[in-house]
Amino acid sequence: METAPRKAPKNRQVVFLIIVLLLSEAVSELQRYSVAEETESGSFVANVAKSLGLEVGALSSRGARVISEDKKQYLQLKRDTGDLLIKEKLDREELCGPDEPCVLPFQILLENPFQFFQAELRVQDINDHSPTFPESEMILKILESTTPGSVFPLKIAQDLDVGINSLQNYTISTNPHFLVLTRTRSDGRKYPELVLDKVLDREEQPEITLTLTALDGGIPPRSGTAQVRVLVMDINDNAPVFPHSRYEVEIPENSPIGSLVVTVSARDLDTGINGDISYTIFQASDEVSQTFGVDPISGEIRLKKRLDFEAIKKYEVDIEAIDGGGLSGKCTIVVQVMDLNDNPPELTVSSLTSNIPENSSETVVAVFSIRDRDSGDNGKMICSIQEDLPFSLKPTFKNFYTLVTEGGLDRERRAQYNITVTVTDLGSPRLKTEHNITVFISDVNDNPPVFTQKTYTLYLRENNSPALHIGSVSAHDRDKGTNAKVTYSLLPPETEDFPLFSYISINSDNGHLYALRSLDYEAIQTFQFTVRAIDGGSPALSSQALVQVVVLDENDNSPFVLYPLQNGTAPCNDLVPRAAEPGYLVTKVVAVDRDSGQNSWLSYQLLKATDPGLFTVWAHNGEVRTARPISDRDTIKQRLLVLVKDNGKPSLSTAATLNVLLVDGFSEPHVQLPDTKKEQVQNDSLTVYLVISLVSVSFLFLVSVFLFIAVRLWKRKRNAANGICLATSGPYPGHLVDISGTGTLSQSYQYEVCLTSGSENGEFKFLKPIIPSLQAQNTERDLEETPPFRSSCDFN
Repeated sequence: METAPRKAPKNRQVVFLIIVLLLSEAVSELQRYSVAEETESGSFVANVAKSLGLEVGALSSRGARVISEDKKQYLQLKRDTGDLLIKEKLDREELCGPDEPCVLPFQILLENPFQFFQAELRVQDINDHSPTFPESEMILKILESTTPGSVFPLKIAQDLDVGINSLQNYTISTNPHFLVLTRTRSDGRKYPELVLDKVLDREEQPEITLTLTALDGGIPPRSGTAQVRVLVMDINDNAPVFPHSRYEVEIPENSPIGSLVVTVSARDLDTGINGDISYTIFQASDEVSQTFGVDPISGEIRLKKRLDFEAIKKYEVDIEAIDGGGLSGKCTIVVQVMDLNDNPPELTVSSLTSNIPENSSETVVAVFSIRDRDSGDNGKMICSIQEDLPFSLKPTFKNFYTLVTEGGLDRERRAQYNITVTVTDLGSPRLKTEHNITVFISDVNDNPPVFTQKTYTLYLRENNSPALHIGSVSAHDRDKGTNAKVTYSLLPPETEDFPLFSYISINSDNGHLYALRSLDYEAIQTFQFTVRAIDGGSPALSSQALVQVVVLDENDNSPFVLYPLQNGTAPCNDLVPRAAEPGYLVTKVVAVDRDSGQNSWLSYQLLKATDPGLFTVWAHNGEVRTARPISDRDTIKQRLLVLVKDNGKPSLSTAATLNVLLVDGFSEPHVQLPDTKKEQVQNDSLTVYLVISLVSVSFLFLVSVFLFIAVRLWKRKRNAANGICLATSGPYPGHLVDISGTGTLSQSYQYEVCLTSGSENGEFKFLKPIIPSLQAQNTERDLEETPPFRSSCDFN
């Protein structure tokens, strides 16, 4: 009988027993119990603990259960006392019919540790049914010439009880002509025969009424009665005769209703009405009369309902042929039902564990039994599961199997298995039954967290705001639930020189990293630390990743002038001979910037000068050179203001002040500055002239600027139409300089080179004045011909 699969408590394991132990258990002593039918529900049957030799508490702790192959559960087990009780009232006739003994097999299952006990319950019959005749009245036609001793079979009575409680004897009411004999058939049933004891005389008594009583053997006995009417007939000296007294036929159980089973035929030598034969089924039980019918004229016996080999395998049908004179003949037809494979196998799960930890060894997942109601090869079965699963079937004893795991499982590889148990019989055609078992693999903390990267590189600009989110780390754990919950933390640095925890913090839940304070690129450019990810399992597993933080530079430092000194404590004067040629190197402004990259690339420009046209500053290296020949009208003391600017965004700058003295030579150790008072008297006389000249020059300058712009625009348009513009490019702007001290540029520059359409010599019109190599050669030639210059500097 089937019972609904009972889920075991979560994480409960059924420890697998070795097959040898199971087989040894299979041959253990069979436990037998008995109970009378119609016993009320809840009645005591036996104490299982005592009969099995177990402690009462062991039944509860080991999960004892009663299982059965039938669909209905008739017994229940009280684990706390060990008592086996009747679950519902039993009717032996409903359970077993005429079979004796009536035995209900069942099993007592102990789950932890796994153990089986075979048992059976014998249902004892009580005398709760009386014998009954199929008809309340039977009519016999007997010739008056019938000799004493003649036997006349009567219809049999039925008693649903068995054994001593079944029908045991027949009696008949007192009369002068007949007595009754009790006979036993080959199938054990008892039937009555009426025996003529004294010659009949139709003229004296044409009809005799008798009471036939059927008695069973119960205490007190039960009985049933029927009336027998004997009609005394005139002489009919030939009775119908069958060629054979016994016929045997086979018919498949799937034969449709109305199928012909066999045709019987009897012969009567009489003529006329005494030779007319009709056929009837004689002494038919309920099963026979409901299953077969006979045509009274042709003798064809046909099916009235479907056959079932599993219910009844053989029928005995008695056919009576009666002629018109009342004489009869009888034969017996034995109908053998042929089994067909019409019942698929049945599978009943007795125990099921649906949750298995992934690190379990061999574990019993399910215990089930199989059954096929067919016989022969139709009832033989093969049990199997899919081949690609880490499970196997182990036979225990007859028709019982266990489904077990083959070693440990891996939830991360597969968290659920749908196992189809297929039971196939060996009939033709083969029938099969499939039962699905779902097994869930519970998680065990066997996987550490894994970072998405072994090393993380994060970039942070200096002067950042505190508590700034600078990046994240992420780790994934293949486990599930708490085992997969990842927590992040910072590991202390190997040395205490670097105060990591004052610089960086991490969100333990999501791995977000934050800068706790503002960083200075000039103080620290890069640092690294280790992040650990730990899961919530027990024991916890962890992994580590290296995080490198790179501080990016910002333009937060202005250029610093190294030369000339700008602290005002040591005035410095550069000396330039009046005979110096244009391009003469006066001095060089040297500056540095603490920033890096393009933030430290410097450019120089002349911001202000006493005589703006006398000197020029090279933008790339800070060299101060003469722009034209020095005249006698140039002021002896020249003051220059040079702007040093970096390439950052926004750009930062610093101004450097230079004092230049124009001298005739370097023969005197200290050149005396001219008397300013005398020069002031001379300058006062020239003031008026200078003002007038300045106004005139300014006017002419403005006119020249407008004319220059107009000419430039006109030439640009003409060059665009007729000329060719070439460009060479480099990665950096042209005003950036190399501050390595070599005086030359280490990077490429970009110039716009425009050629006139009518140029024959191909000279560059705008590049020529600023080619450093040509000027350097001219300067070196001038230095060879000119004595070295002196700078008047006082250093304390």
